Amino acid sequence: MRSILIINPNSSNAMTEALKPLVDRLANDGTSFSYFTAPSGPASINNDADAASSVDHCLPALRPLLKSSDAFLVACYSAHPLVPTLAREPEVIRGHKPVMGILEASVIASLLLVNQGERFGIVSTGKVWEELLAAGVAEFLGSPSSARFAGVETTGLNAGELHDAPAELVQSRMKEATRRLLARGNIGAICLGCAGMAGLGELVREACVEVLGDELGARMKIVDGVQAGAVQLDATLRMGR
Repeated sequence: MRSILIINPNSSNAMTEALKPLVDRLANDGTSFSYFTAPSGPASINNDADAASSVDHCLPALRPLLKSSDAFLVACYSAHPLVPTLAREPEVIRGHKPVMGILEASVIASLLLVNQGERFGIVSTGKVWEELLAAGVAEFLGSPSSARFAGVETTGLNAGELHDAPAELVQSRMKEATRRLLARGNIGAICLGCAGMAGLGELVREACVEVLGDELGARMKIVDGVQAGAVQLDATLRMGR
């Protein structure tokens, strides 16, 4: 049995619980998924400082779990420092255990899904992520600009507010950000740029249908980074055995 640990580096148990149905849809007889929530620290990672702080809160509690899992998915949509930190852990190195972040996983999936001449983009939370995620994508692709990346549009809501704010506000902000991204042109895939957007992909789909019409809107690829990461790590483990 292959085992993948999905790590929520913020301290919100509700956010971790929201990830489980997404991953359960992908389950197969050969792979088990377990979950970790930061025992303390920021309940919502809203900037680079929060991300850095979350490493200190997570790492001591994670170290005893490294031996019992074969791969690790960091479920924060950012260039999260926990990914390279875990990759340097002796147990991870000895076991050749892959570590991935959901930003990187969603970029890989999007590049495979878009057609020639199309681009992918990201819908995320607070405005600070427009620059941070664009930089993270550029670093991952090895280029400060890419003809295949359309950029980032944001809702102005943080991860916690996606589930705590009034539903009408969340719906309008998600759709507005999606419309702005579509206006950039030639969009073939949209990444949900926050683990807290679990289950909100349908709002993105509705906005795509409203802007592009039923046929084109239904064909838009909507990429959830947690699902993408779970599938990619599972495939990696299968190839390595």
